[in-house]
Amino acid sequence: MKATIDGNALHLGQEGLSLYESGGYGRPVKGGLRLAPEEGLYLLWRNRITVTGHDAPSLLREYSRTPGFFRRYLVYRDLRERGYALQTGPHDFRVFRRGERPGKGHSQYLVRVLAERDLVDFDRVTAEVATAGNMRKQYVVAAVDDEGELTYYEVKVDHLPAPDEAETGGQAEGEAVGAVALVPVAGAEWLSEAGFGKLLDSDRIMLSPVEALALMDDRRLSLVRDDVPLSREEYFAAAAEYDAELLEKAAVYADLRRRGHAPKTGYKFGHHFRVYIGGIQHSPMLAQAIPAGTALTMVAISRSVRLAHSVKKKMLFACVHTDGIQYIEFARIKL
Repeated sequence: MKATIDGNALHLGQEGLSLYESGGYGRPVKGGLRLAPEEGLYLLWRNRITVTGHDAPSLLREYSRTPGFFRRYLVYRDLRERGYALQTGPHDFRVFRRGERPGKGHSQYLVRVLAERDLVDFDRVTAEVATAGNMRKQYVVAAVDDEGELTYYEVKVDHLPAPDEAETGGQAEGEAVGAVALVPVAGAEWLSEAGFGKLLDSDRIMLSPVEALALMDDRRLSLVRDDVPLSREEYFAAAAEYDAELLEKAAVYADLRRRGHAPKTGYKFGHHFRVYIGGIQHSPMLAQAIPAGTALTMVAISRSVRLAHSVKKKMLFACVHTDGIQYIEFARIKL
């Protein structure tokens, strides 16, 4: 079958409709079949069609003048070789279940193609995940590295469960020392039972700044410095001098606590928190607090996900907005 270039697409006559019927290629139009550039190049590479004035290398050169085309083609070819039918669309590709195709089946994935150094805008990702969810599809990022290797990530906006009952506990008084708070053990044993702090010695519990701030917000902790009462705002200002990320970290810590989880520092794993759930001994999640409007490279996200998976944890990016916190999970998948 011979195709002709028609603007930013290829056009086949009526005989091309057999490609749509058998493999879900292209979109039927008046007089034949319209092929997206990725589809046309793939079919030419597989010797399924010919293109007037072009072989596969020259057509690749032609289309690669459009930024991002080559990596989209690599993903298209990979998914086709894995047995999927797919169509181009606003999310780069709409991928059908194996054995199904356009007109005879339903798409399962919406795929966004990114290069390893591309910035991931978390606000945009959240919106696209929501769109995919409304369409009852899984949202997938296909990351293409500099050597053309592909990695697929499923992305979810994780609505973490809320506790059945509010967390209970007593009242405590302590002293601010630098950025931390020290609380006498006597009368404050409930802190350790609830997963707050660690013993500095047999007499005192040391609370991290995020722990102290969460307890002050709940009016369960009062602090002094040099025997002078310290307000929450005064303590925050003093602690923030040691930690430029304290605002976001404190917001995420408090939110996880309200949801019934027990966050602890995730420093050893290179992230803000490791998160315990329901009293289990293993923390199933790592969480990184990030301000609204943050964008990270796919390299940075890949690094975080690989580390989390290597220690059998989920990787959550906690985006701090004025109206709440959204937890975005990236997880490697095999298609």
